[in-house]
Amino acid sequence: MMDEGPVPIYAAPPRATFWQMLGPGGLISFGLALLGGGLLLGVPVLWRLRQVLKAADGTEFPPSDVILVLGRRLQNDRPTKVFEARLDHAAGLLRDGMAPRIVIAGGLTGKASISEAEVGRERLVGQGIHPDNILLEDRSQHTLENLFNLRETLREENLSTLILVSDPLHLARAGALARGLGLAPRCSPATACPPLRGSAGWWARACYEAFLLHWYHTGVAYSRIIKSEAQLKRLT
Repeated sequence: MMDEGPVPIYAAPPRATFWQMLGPGGLISFGLALLGGGLLLGVPVLWRLRQVLKAADGTEFPPSDVILVLGRRLQNDRPTKVFEARLDHAAGLLRDGMAPRIVIAGGLTGKASISEAEVGRERLVGQGIHPDNILLEDRSQHTLENLFNLRETLREENLSTLILVSDPLHLARAGALARGLGLAPRCSPATACPPLRGSAGWWARACYEAFLLHWYHTGVAYSRIIKSEAQLKRLT
């Protein structure tokens, strides 16, 4: 039998749709997450909600090699208020000496004509951050790809410690994805991100993130059970 070679790692195309971003096993794991959450009366999602709320508070940490700002889909080629708050928070960490460089993640998404990372760099340079202190990861379509591609950048630049910046309710999932890829993130919430803490929108986002975190863990377990090399290469 001929050796078919290594299994390729799936990457979503630029401006990917939701279905294109799912990748191998994504739809099945989504169904399993819905089924598991329903059969267990929502207990798995409530457990993940607890993790989402805990991560939203962040933790103290020492200075690191690099700060990662996770991208956010643009509106009319401009950053949303959420993305602006993430970038501003990262700039503050850099000025405070928490890391010497910032990596901005985010490719060409939605209807934008410019990548999220490029728009993020424009904002930081406009705030006085020197371009030499900014690295870009401009290929990814979603958080998992942000982190997967960042892992390559960290290895290429010989960097090891990482401060992960995102909005508070996103950090539990982003941190779990990063740890699944073998990274050791120090999570720092951009507290100025909308929605307002404690509002109805904030709780709705918290529940949404709890389900997505439950879906991620379901997907990892499913991939391990069926021993899917194609799926595990994306997740671990």
